[in-house]
Amino acid sequence: MPTEPSTPSPAAAPIGSRLMRIRPWVQTAFLAVWLAPLGRAIQGIPGCVYHCYSCPLSSVACPIGVAANTMALLPAAAHVPYLLIGVLLLVGAAVGSLVCGWACPFGFLQDLLARATRSKVQLPGWIGHGRYLVLVGLVLILPYWLGSRGVPYDEQSVSICRLCPAGALEAGLPYSIQSWWNGGPWMMGGLKLGILLVFMGSAILIRRPWCRIFCPLGGLLALFNRFSLFHLRFRSEACRECNLCRAQCPMGLHVDEDLNAPGCVRCLECTRCGAILPALSKPAPR
Repeated sequence: MPTEPSTPSPAAAPIGSRLMRIRPWVQTAFLAVWLAPLGRAIQGIPGCVYHCYSCPLSSVACPIGVAANTMALLPAAAHVPYLLIGVLLLVGAAVGSLVCGWACPFGFLQDLLARATRSKVQLPGWIGHGRYLVLVGLVLILPYWLGSRGVPYDEQSVSICRLCPAGALEAGLPYSIQSWWNGGPWMMGGLKLGILLVFMGSAILIRRPWCRIFCPLGGLLALFNRFSLFHLRFRSEACRECNLCRAQCPMGLHVDEDLNAPGCVRCLECTRCGAILPALSKPAPR
């Protein structure tokens, strides 16, 4: 005889609610880490989150900026960014895109902006492939092509750094305000200001638009989701087919059907239902 789906165990059901209560505090704590003015001495060390190294309070280098600068130096300078590769491999293998949902300051900002309205524009899942177009095109190929023609990265008219809304918010805006306050000109150009305004508006109407459509770092770390030490595990015996996991997912994923998908930022909202749990070690076969 068919049996009704079992309900989550008392120990499993509350875990998502507990995680969601502490998540904003964890994001705030990491924000304090990334914005700690520790000086320029360690800015050569790449971080693992999307955070502009030109920010007055930046404590680590932006990994995407480091990658683009390195590509612009090739082939004239055969420099391999071992530290950058090591940081990304270590973080990816350990937690995948968990840093996107819990540690990234730019992701945290988008989460805060999303609270402005409940009504959201829904995006198709395939749009996440745009992150890899940005990664391959703007971070790897374009700076390499221009650099091989003798154009230094800082002088390249089109680059990921010039088009980055994080750079506009964290560097362009504070430096422009400081210059204007001291009687100088407004330093940020119209293009970058427009990018910032479009981003801010879209983040209110779309959940994490930068993360979902454009972020090359998030796309890269997400490739580790299916293999990382930290992963999500589905407990079919606890599933009540309530679709709560899908309704809570800000990325619009069917997490019960495709756990640890590259589109997941591992915010862990889906763990509210009790059938999906965070776990360590190799995922059990479904």
